[in-house]
Amino acid sequence: MIVNGKEMDFKEGITVEKMLEELNISREKVVVEINLEISDRDKFKERILNKEDKVEIVAFVGGG
Repeated sequence: MIVNGKEMDFKEGITVEKMLEELNISREKVVVEINLEISDRDKFKERILNKEDKVEIVAFVGGG
C-alpha cells in the first residue's frame, strides 16, 4: 500500500481507523483520501484497505 507516497506494509484487511491508530494519527484532525476519493470519517471503522490502495492522509494544522 502507498501511504503519502511511501510504500507501507499493513496486515491484510486493515481498516482506515486501525491504520491511523498504528500510525499514531488522530482521526479527528485528518482527511483520508483513498484512490483519489475522500473517505467519510464516519466510515473509517468499516472501510477496509487493500494492498493496492493509494492513500493520502492530510492533517489540519492551526497557527497564524
